[in-house]
Amino acid sequence: MFRHLETHRGSLVNDQLRIRVMDEPGPDGACHHYRIEYSDQWTWDTHFQEGPVQEVGINGITTEALLAIVRDRLEGFQSGPYACTENRLALACIESALEQLKTRTKERLERGVEGTRVL
Repeated sequence: MFRHLETHRGSLVNDQLRIRVMDEPGPDGACHHYRIEYSDQWTWDTHFQEGPVQEVGINGITTEALLAIVRDRLEGFQSGPYACTENRLALACIESALEQLKTRTKERLERGVEGTRVL
C-alpha cells in the first residue's frame, strides 16, 4: 500500500530517513500525503492540496510553499559558513522551479481557470 522514495539517499542523515508515499495518485496524477520517518524517534507528515481550491477549499500545502522553505534554507546556507557552488546551483534550480510554477499559475489566472479542474 505504501510506496517508498529512495531518491534522497546518499548521506549519513538521508540514509536514515524513510520517506513513504501514503496515498495513491488522485485524478490529477499526483500523490498528496507524504511521511518522513526517522527510526522510532519522530515522524513528519505533510499533505499537499488535494482537489481544486474552488471546489474543495484549501486543504493542504502547495508545491510552491514547500519550495519556498527549501529556498530560504539554501539562502541561509549561502549567507553563512556553508556557502558553496553546489548550494548556489541548487538554489538557482529551486528559484527556476518557483518561477515556472508562478508562470503556470499566472497563465491559469489569466484564462480564469485557476483553482479548477480545467486544463
